[in-house]
Amino acid sequence: MASRPDQDAAVPRVTLSTGHAMPVLAFGTGSSRTPPDLADTILHAVRVGYRHIDTASFYRTEPAVGAAVAEAMRSGAVASRADLFVTSKLWISDARPGRVVPALRESLARLSLGYLDLFLVHWPVATDGGTQVGFDMEGVWRGMEECHRLGLARSVGVSNFSAPKMDRLMSLAAVPPAVNQVELNVGWRQEKVREACARHGVLVSAYSPLGALGTAWGSDAVMESSVLHQVAAAKGKTVAQVALRWVYEQGVCFVARSYNRERLEQNMAIFSGWELSEEEKELIATIPQKRASQGEYFVSPDGPYKSVGELWDDEI
Repeated sequence: MASRPDQDAAVPRVTLSTGHAMPVLAFGTGSSRTPPDLADTILHAVRVGYRHIDTASFYRTEPAVGAAVAEAMRSGAVASRADLFVTSKLWISDARPGRVVPALRESLARLSLGYLDLFLVHWPVATDGGTQVGFDMEGVWRGMEECHRLGLARSVGVSNFSAPKMDRLMSLAAVPPAVNQVELNVGWRQEKVREACARHGVLVSAYSPLGALGTAWGSDAVMESSVLHQVAAAKGKTVAQVALRWVYEQGVCFVARSYNRERLEQNMAIFSGWELSEEEKELIATIPQKRASQGEYFVSPDGPYKSVGELWDDEI
């Protein structure tokens, strides 16, 4: 079972079901506009206290992450590789039996690392030769378990899995998933997924905790929320800080992507010295709910998922 955060750490950590400690705040590298100095920005984040870096094969940021990790160790920003937690993800083109372990080895080569702290199945979707095929959950998960057995991934998990998919995965897993990373913020609370993960001892991690405003699929439900603006003004905090603090107080870890150095430090300031009142949390609970990341590009009349509802098991 995942434990509660260690409040004494600069960035609190939670202990995963595998026994490994994961920092609750991760530096996110998924972006349609990746800056050319990404490695330098990651290194700055490490120097101000970030210890968790989230990447993926699909993001094409693994080489920059690897360069930043190497420089953090060389420069003394961290004492050793063990001081950093690196997450990457299996893309849909490799989400087939027989491709999982080779895909992880390829990610490790791009990262110049010997192991990942966490390896996630990016989507419950698979393609073969560019054509979407049925997702073999058991076959893919056996590959993930082999990654864990070989020591290539200290923990394994999933991303974008609905509550029914979590239940099915848990029924067949010999090594249970440690994490389910999903879209989660004040505008999409993911209550069904959180209930399923709590039942199974799986930690929930939030991507797009600020709504991914500015992306093709993002939402203004967080950063333009009048409720959050009201709470932020009363608290003397930024809207982003209130939104992240709300996620943290739900017992959820989160991936925050910012290449702005001032905002990186503001993200670090949410963990101590203040909290949301019950009245503020009740006010935040009135924010309308809508999924922003629909995954409609995985839906087609001839494919395994013929509607957005099928992809998410009607959790929309």
